Amino acid sequence: MRLLPFDYAVRNLARAPLRLGLSLAGSVLVVLLVLAAGAFVRGMDQSLQVSGGERNVILLGAGSEESFERSEIAPSVPGLALASIPGIKQRIGVAYVSPEVFLMTTLKDKPDDETGYQVMLRGVTPTAVLVHAQMRVTEGRWPDAGKDEILVGAQAATMMGLALERLAIGKTFTFDSRSWTIVGRFEAPGTVMEAEVWVPLSDLQIAAKRDNLSCVVMTLDNAEFDDVDAFAKTRLDLELVAMRETAYYSKLRAFFRPIQMMVWITAILIASGGLFGGLNTMYAAFALRIREMGSLQAIGYPRYALVLSLVQESVLATAAGTLIAAAIAVLLLDGLTVSFSMGVFGLAIDSTVLLTGLAAGLILGVVGALPPAWRCLRLPISEALKAF
Repeated sequence: MRLLPFDYAVRNLARAPLRLGLSLAGSVLVVLLVLAAGAFVRGMDQSLQVSGGERNVILLGAGSEESFERSEIAPSVPGLALASIPGIKQRIGVAYVSPEVFLMTTLKDKPDDETGYQVMLRGVTPTAVLVHAQMRVTEGRWPDAGKDEILVGAQAATMMGLALERLAIGKTFTFDSRSWTIVGRFEAPGTVMEAEVWVPLSDLQIAAKRDNLSCVVMTLDNAEFDDVDAFAKTRLDLELVAMRETAYYSKLRAFFRPIQMMVWITAILIASGGLFGGLNTMYAAFALRIREMGSLQAIGYPRYALVLSLVQESVLATAAGTLIAAAIAVLLLDGLTVSFSMGVFGLAIDSTVLLTGLAAGLILGVVGALPPAWRCLRLPISEALKAF
């Protein structure tokens, strides 16, 4: 089997610097778009997956399994659950039971402002730190109940579209015609909690004019999920449903799946446009080499050898562009924060995303070369030698 030497394809790349530059630019844009789409999907998935604790169970209002905000349960549920379910985790006599209230609202700079900053408020007690193990206060202190104090997440500024300095300790916001002072900051790496503002439970209940709860989150020790589920099903008067915290966020992942699919479809459509642009470039470039291909056939090289050489040229160019795109993605896109309705997540350029980008670059190189190569080589040798 007689093939053209590999360095023939390499040397040909330098023969047309403009074509090489166009191929590089096109492959960089297409692969970078694929990497961005993959990073978006992976980042959202990882954020929702990390947000749930493996041993955490949530008690919600029946019929509100897909939204903390719509859920309403009686304020007596935490005490009843603790008394009825043996095996809930405890530390120094403190049970891992966190009553919580969720409220999506707008914080304003001044009471008379017409617009503000939308953010999720979570009303909590100090036991929330025990239940949500990812959370830790990194600056300042825990807010005291009755003093209109709040704790802001590390990504709350991104969610609210503000500069980080605006959420410094001591700054204030207005909600319910009251001024709330930031007294601390917290982190919960990789979770949606980082985009929230935490408020003492009783203060948020007063401000929101509600005496009920949104949910109760508890951490199990010796107890099993079935024990909590049995409690929820036997106490019909409380109208409860029990869910694993991981299952709740899995449902959210399924809810956002159409958005992820739209991101992929958009990326594929734009990548297809880039592919057709690359095909036009290859058609023009290979059309100028018809006589060259005819001469190589005349001296004994078979057509499949010429096709392979042309594909090698294309793949080398797109491979270089793919590597450039991967470097740009790792340096500029990895960890870039994106806000969505549930909070904020970071784009994730991991091995799976990089492999997807590399595969896209390889497909771009092969598919972009085959049709022009076929058109270039379909002429008989006698006609190819006469081409200009």
